[in-house]
Amino acid sequence: MDDFLKDLKNLRKKAEDEISRATTFSELERIKTAYLGRKGILTSKFKDLVSLPENKRPEAGEIANEIKLELQKIVSQKIEKLKIKGKKEKEETFDYTLPGIKIATGKLHPLTQISSQIVEIFYGMGFEVVYGPFVETNYYNFDALNFPLDHPARDMMDTFYIDEKRLLRTHTSPVQIRVFERRKPPVRILAPGRVYRNEAINARSYCVFYQVEGFYVDYNVTMADLKGVLLAFVQELFGKDVSLRFRASFFPFTEPSAEVDISCVICGGKGCSVCKHRGWLEIGGAGMIDPEVFKAVGYDPETYSGYAFGMGIDRMAMLKYRIDDIRLFYENDLRFLRQF
Repeated sequence: MDDFLKDLKNLRKKAEDEISRATTFSELERIKTAYLGRKGILTSKFKDLVSLPENKRPEAGEIANEIKLELQKIVSQKIEKLKIKGKKEKEETFDYTLPGIKIATGKLHPLTQISSQIVEIFYGMGFEVVYGPFVETNYYNFDALNFPLDHPARDMMDTFYIDEKRLLRTHTSPVQIRVFERRKPPVRILAPGRVYRNEAINARSYCVFYQVEGFYVDYNVTMADLKGVLLAFVQELFGKDVSLRFRASFFPFTEPSAEVDISCVICGGKGCSVCKHRGWLEIGGAGMIDPEVFKAVGYDPETYSGYAFGMGIDRMAMLKYRIDDIRLFYENDLRFLRQF
């Protein structure tokens, strides 16, 4: 019995010494297996209990079990120490010769980029930028802009109505009326922003898009002034080789009215699939502000004259960046957006 207990004591001391000297998890695991494993040294001592007198076995077994529990506890404590040591070494180890980590930076959406370019060009020509609300009334969106009550644009098929009087604006032209109500001529305003129309979504149209409205009111403003401003704009945005033309059209709030075309930026006006082999691309509408609009805001049409124009920012971006599907702007596909 005494020799058995002495062997257990020496075994415990030897195991504690080896555990304390262990510097890695693999080394500690080896020591744990050697002493506490199924075929370990301490495990074999339990088998030797049968060689002791029967009345001594309970006491010897209890002592052997206490030593086993103590060694397991010491191993657990050593594991925690190695974890703390490894974490500390990892934090303190840093190679200052390594190249820096490149930080990913965000970029402006292509529609925001083209909108900023448009604003900058017109700002350089003396236009003040003004924004208006997305939710408008029938008065600002239609009535004051000389839309007849039976005009198809008022129909539910074209307009998102909130209730009988309020709607999501279908163009940025209401900003024109709001400015006219607050100011007297001369006014030279640019109104970019988001607009909403109840249209089918396809490669060429979307129910939400961006538009920029521009207008100028003063003494003796003419169509020649309008054409000169738009020509300067398109040549600044698309290049000096771009031509511009007006085609007769009709809008309720301008008279005379014109569709604005530019020579195809893809083929240079020679004719291609983008311009349907016509050599021209439509970019918006324009014209002289209708006298009825002046009367609605208290301007004297006999004293003042002015022009207005409107263009789709999405359309400009598609031409500028050679994009053939407007839906790409709204799908948030990073593979597409990272190209800008």
